[in-house]
Amino acid sequence: MRRCASSQPPVEEIHAEEEEEEEEQEVFQETGGVNEEQVGPVEEPSAREPDGRPAPVEHKNGKRAEAGPGAADGGPRFSMFTWLVVVALLGVWSSVAVFYFDIVDYDRVLGKLAAYDTDGDGDFDVEDAKVLLEKTSKPEVETPTQRAPELEKDGPAAEETSVPGSQDVESEIQAAVPLPPLDDSHFVPDDPTEPGQRYGQYQNQNQNQARSCQVLISLFVPEEEPGSIDTTGVLVEESQPEETEGESGRYQTSSKLSAEAEGEEPPKAEPEPEPQTGSTQPTESRQEADGAAEKAAEEQKEKAKKKKPKLLNKIDKSIKSEIDAAEKLRRKGNLDMALKAFDSLVQQHPLSPRARYGKAQVQDDLAEKLRSNDLLQSAINTYREAAELPDVTSDLLRAALKRRAERQQFLGRMRGSLATLQKLVDIFPDDVGLRNDLGVAHLLLGDNKGAKKVYEEVLAVAPSNGFAKVHYGFILKAENKIAESIPYLREGLESGEPGTDDGRFYFHLGDALQRVGDDSAYQWYERGHQRGHFASVWQRSLYNVEGLKAQPWWTPQETGYTDLVRMLERNWKTIRDEALAVMDRSRGRFIPEEENLREKGEWGQYTLWQQGKRVGNACQGVPKTCALMERFPEATGCKRGQIKFSVMQPGTHVWPHTGPTNCRLRMHLGLVIPAPGCRIRCTNQTREWEEGRVLIFDDSFEHEVWQEADSYRLIFIVDVWHPELSQYQRQTLSPI
Repeated sequence: MRRCASSQPPVEEIHAEEEEEEEEQEVFQETGGVNEEQVGPVEEPSAREPDGRPAPVEHKNGKRAEAGPGAADGGPRFSMFTWLVVVALLGVWSSVAVFYFDIVDYDRVLGKLAAYDTDGDGDFDVEDAKVLLEKTSKPEVETPTQRAPELEKDGPAAEETSVPGSQDVESEIQAAVPLPPLDDSHFVPDDPTEPGQRYGQYQNQNQNQARSCQVLISLFVPEEEPGSIDTTGVLVEESQPEETEGESGRYQTSSKLSAEAEGEEPPKAEPEPEPQTGSTQPTESRQEADGAAEKAAEEQKEKAKKKKPKLLNKIDKSIKSEIDAAEKLRRKGNLDMALKAFDSLVQQHPLSPRARYGKAQVQDDLAEKLRSNDLLQSAINTYREAAELPDVTSDLLRAALKRRAERQQFLGRMRGSLATLQKLVDIFPDDVGLRNDLGVAHLLLGDNKGAKKVYEEVLAVAPSNGFAKVHYGFILKAENKIAESIPYLREGLESGEPGTDDGRFYFHLGDALQRVGDDSAYQWYERGHQRGHFASVWQRSLYNVEGLKAQPWWTPQETGYTDLVRMLERNWKTIRDEALAVMDRSRGRFIPEEENLREKGEWGQYTLWQQGKRVGNACQGVPKTCALMERFPEATGCKRGQIKFSVMQPGTHVWPHTGPTNCRLRMHLGLVIPAPGCRIRCTNQTREWEEGRVLIFDDSFEHEVWQEADSYRLIFIVDVWHPELSQYQRQTLSPI
């Protein structure tokens, strides 16, 4: 004990007698001693000399160590038990301090110790230490294959197979990769009922929402969009994602009918290449695959070689570092700070187009984030300011004005958008894409004549442009030039160019083919269905809510509107008499059908409610009928339907057609039905009207009407909400 006493100052002085020391020795022996591996070698109690001094310790080398100073006169002596108590107390207090002050992350430590849990009991203990010291046999460790079911259930294993520290590095790398922002709903244009709403006949009706939804999809795109600027001040072209084999399979037609429509043979399974033995030469299929890969790589290189637009003039280049810093803030989503940075640059350098364009982009982003039309209008104004500055580069001018036109369209400023696009076309007359956009702007305003002129100019310089072809064919179809529209619609769809794969064009091509008696119409309907534009070949409505029950014919009990049906059938004579009273043409109550649905004959209508609202003073002519209908909001409040009388003269035929939406059902109450010769077909089922009885069908399915009787046919049409629509949906769905 002399060495320990001299190596560090005594913690406690003990003046013990020989009896106490013997007593302590007995206690020490009862405890079983201390493991030498834990506390080092323990000196045996030395005998005392006759004069009371400790006997010298004899070492292994035969030398004798004398007792240290102070030993003769009863200096401090320490037993092993005392040291154990001191160490134990220190350990306890250290543990309390570490735990209380959270000095050590126990979860992390225990997580790492789990790697040494060799006996699988969930902790690290003496048994695990023995295994690690190879004093007992180590239990078998599960192989990755044995762990597979557990991994599927509980996720990746801990650190049994990982290099120490690798998990931390991987987590840091993953944390450094930003997650894409959530795509929240966007704000709604100011006035969806402006003249541009007439675009409803042209708008992409395969969307589940109204006109603004298509504009939302085309305008609000992630950060890396066409027109965005990287930190070098260059307009970044959006890289189109490569279509994988699985993704392209979505667009493969699944039936022989549609395969014939596309003029293609059904795909055949290619045999797998036979394994080669003793030969290193690749098979023919391997060579083809290598060639395809090389071709794809070359295409990627060609895309990379495309010259990036120049957006910086001399002034912009002198402040490029400041512009880059502000742009970095915008890209990171620090929009308030980015706006301050760009605003400061604009104030310091008012002739910098790039700084002003950056400010417009931040205002644009903030408008989307805050759903503020006022902020969006500010962005529109700032885009214009950037484009009007002197020495603006042509690429920045194009980017600013094009974005301005898009945002004007979103706000419903159709005439302003048209003026902006016209300015762009005047500046860049050879840009076919800008001319195509100008044609769409004319269509948004309902100006088919102006759009037709634009697309004729495009096709004169680019006769194979698919986008111009489908739109030009659409305009010809609207002018009832059915046969002329077909080749433009067909060739435009077959081109596969962006903007051509649209449900409207499949719809109108099939309709045109039906009207000229070409059975290939259903092949195009099938193709549109396979592309996801139609619910089925029969059900071709384009304003749809997914998941609604779909069947052509309904019973009153299936609709749940039995009270309405009962009221109509009980009061049919009252309704008939009022209709007959207003059939006098001189009073102008019935007007010809204007939807271009007739092949021949006369078909007049007298509308009471449209889009959930009364039509003018129409109810003054039939007050009893209107009073009866007021009790049924499922009909009068149907914003996607009508309530009207329909009179059809003999010799009338209505083309096969479908309604615009699956959100309604249509009731026909027979008022004057000459027999025989009046019938209606919905899908492949044909029925006839009866006076005083109600027929119910879903007009989003194809239907056709014949009037071959000797006198007029008069019915009362009542549209009602689809019974599976919620009250919220009925209130929020856009009118049609």
